[in-house]
Amino acid sequence: MGAPPAVPNTAFRRLRGQLSPGEFAAAVRKAARQIGEQVSCDARYVGRVEAGEIRCPNYAYERVFLHMYPGLTLADLGFAARETVRGGGGRPRRPVPAEPDPPSEELTGRGTAAPGDGPGHGDEETDVLRRAFMTSGSATVAAASFGLGSGLGLGSALRAGGGQPGAVPGQRRVGEPEVAAVESAVRRIRLLDDRHGADGLYQRAAQPLRAAYALLDSGISARRSTADRLHTGAGELALSVGWLAHDSARFEEARSHYAEALATARVAGDPALEAHAFSNTSFLARDAGRHREAVRSAQAGLRAARDLGSARLLSLLALREAGGWAGLGDRGECEHALARAHGHFDRGPAEADPEWMTFFGQPELEALQAQCWSALGDWHRAAGHARRAVSLQDRRFTRNLALYRAELAVDLAHGGVPEESAAAGSRVLDLLDGVQSARIRSMLRTAAAGLRPYRSAEGVPEFLARHADAVRADPVRGDSVREV
Repeated sequence: MGAPPAVPNTAFRRLRGQLSPGEFAAAVRKAARQIGEQVSCDARYVGRVEAGEIRCPNYAYERVFLHMYPGLTLADLGFAARETVRGGGGRPRRPVPAEPDPPSEELTGRGTAAPGDGPGHGDEETDVLRRAFMTSGSATVAAASFGLGSGLGLGSALRAGGGQPGAVPGQRRVGEPEVAAVESAVRRIRLLDDRHGADGLYQRAAQPLRAAYALLDSGISARRSTADRLHTGAGELALSVGWLAHDSARFEEARSHYAEALATARVAGDPALEAHAFSNTSFLARDAGRHREAVRSAQAGLRAARDLGSARLLSLLALREAGGWAGLGDRGECEHALARAHGHFDRGPAEADPEWMTFFGQPELEALQAQCWSALGDWHRAAGHARRAVSLQDRRFTRNLALYRAELAVDLAHGGVPEESAAAGSRVLDLLDGVQSARIRSMLRTAAAGLRPYRSAEGVPEFLARHADAVRADPVRGDSVREV
């Protein structure tokens, strides 16, 4: 008997959205490079998948597709389970071949390049991969699986309009329930991050983000004010998810999320969202060692924020600029930016302060100054600011408390105060069961490296042993993150 007729893969077709098959193929190849795979994806391959000729991709393509759409499964992408395609599993069935794993020549990446693939393309604001990810409709209503607290979740908000789980919402009006669900998702993510850190949240948070951009892509609003709120909410959600990626050391993913938020801000003409996006972009650039970009992004954020009436926002952006100058080793410009930050901060809070800035108080001001002096190698001043950050921080916000103590441990280790450094590091280790942050683990690793020459100092051997045990217990998290 012949093979069963091919069934078109409509879920995969929806993922492509408005991209041409060639553009989508370029996005697949770019995603493959990001994770060290090489696939010769072209428009013909995309057409074969959409036509149902490839019921299950080979392992290389599987890894790429799951990287492009974190949180989704092969079934969500419209593919059949590998064991059913290759004849494994339950009762005997007529074997239907899956796509074979690629021969060695395919792994060389020799394929016909689609237009737009290569150097000079892929600026984050026009990144076709990220836009395909953000605006795709497939499985957008899976957001209900992410806990949004009380009230209407994003998934149930979409279903209230007539959609079914896993379906793509049609053209329909977007109203208060949907917008409120997006805003609730933003608040919920921020609360959970404050308490627990980013690592365990990032994959789950990607689902409501897809749902938010699906609403922008497929919904129409009865009122301009509702549309404006939806754009702002989606942009803030992209920034929140980007921060989770940032704090989990997924720097390229964070950069794409931040760029998507910036593009949303510019489309919507929202200077407050634009300032927020530039603030996060500057912070990320500093962590990634792109210090000139950190300065430029902070300065762009200051321009966007100058008429918003929030001195605290201007203070934070000035601190971002100071961090960039410190990374460049320019002490004079760093001190000038810090002085401006203090001047703005001393003007106090205002009604115009953005909701997302609730984290920015005296402890964060101290911590960001500590980071500047640490980058400049002034370990004594850095430790002084880090101590104040720890002493002022509300103990309910476990993640920030652990972060500030980790900064203190690093500064003290480099500053030649090993006993106090080991004590601070040990207190961070006490918190790691409830806090999942690659940034904090990376700082602890830096502190441990700085303390190794002081093995005879009180408390240092115990801290080093505990830290080594923590790394052995979770080697992927312990060793795979970058230094900040």
